[in-house]
Amino acid sequence: MNTARRKTIFCDIDGTLVKHQSPLIATCPNSKMELLEGTLDKLTEWDRLGYNIILTTGRRESMRRQTEKQLSEIGIIYDKLIMGIGGGSRVLINDRKPNGTDAACAHNIDRNKGIGDLDIWLIIKREINENNLQALG
Repeated sequence: MNTARRKTIFCDIDGTLVKHQSPLIATCPNSKMELLEGTLDKLTEWDRLGYNIILTTGRRESMRRQTEKQLSEIGIIYDKLIMGIGGGSRVLINDRKPNGTDAACAHNIDRNKGIGDLDIWLIIKREINENNLQALG
């Protein structure tokens, strides 16, 4: 295991890594998750690069064991699983580094599109450039 983690990625599960289902279906005891295209390849890439992968979900904490089983059955790897965050808007707040560099950014994707084409470095570069332009403006 690589202990020198360079980036931390918070990633939602339903609609991002696997096909979104209604909560009533997703939490049924025999419910199976359906991987979205590119999910395993992207998670493997992030793991190989030493990123800390934290999965988030609005599923209730009482569904942890079932969710962990579903993730394992389809080969999804992660470092931590945060449950029970609800389905409302999510806001990421983080401090800025002393040199002015942003320490966090957020990115939304269309539901059920998957993360296969996601380029973390491009997202970070775009976020930094937008913030620098705003600071100059």
